[in-house]
Amino acid sequence: MKEFKTYSAKPTEVTRKWYLVDASEAPLGRISTFIARKLTGKDKPMFTSHIDCGDFVVVINADNLVVTGEKAEDKMYYRHSGYPGNLKEATLKEKQAKKSGEVIRLAVKGMLPKNKLVDERLKRLKIYAGAEHAHTAQGPEKVSVK
Repeated sequence: MKEFKTYSAKPTEVTRKWYLVDASEAPLGRISTFIARKLTGKDKPMFTSHIDCGDFVVVINADNLVVTGEKAEDKMYYRHSGYPGNLKEATLKEKQAKKSGEVIRLAVKGMLPKNKLVDERLKRLKIYAGAEHAHTAQGPEKVSVK
């Protein structure tokens, strides 16, 4: 009987593609799961959990982010400085008005595995508020998330 060997990707074998996602065409959760899957490389046949096999993702139109229901007013973001009584909170609408890309970045970060590769994966996520982006030279492939 023939024994099969388990394939393990090497960092030199990884080829990264560029994807362009429009944030105004689908809800926040659907876009975030798509981006997290592309950043980790889970949709590639060469996926190996301890090697970063993911691709680059460019997100445009972050200002026109779609959320369903009452999430714009009800969803809260918290941060704490460590000092007593210094808990800060902001709604999704307030956070998006101040820095629109941060809402998408936090949603994607929450969906990525918590390991030593998370920082490198988040560096490959490029978020722009409008329709213009600085990565046309890389030739990103426009992907429709529905």
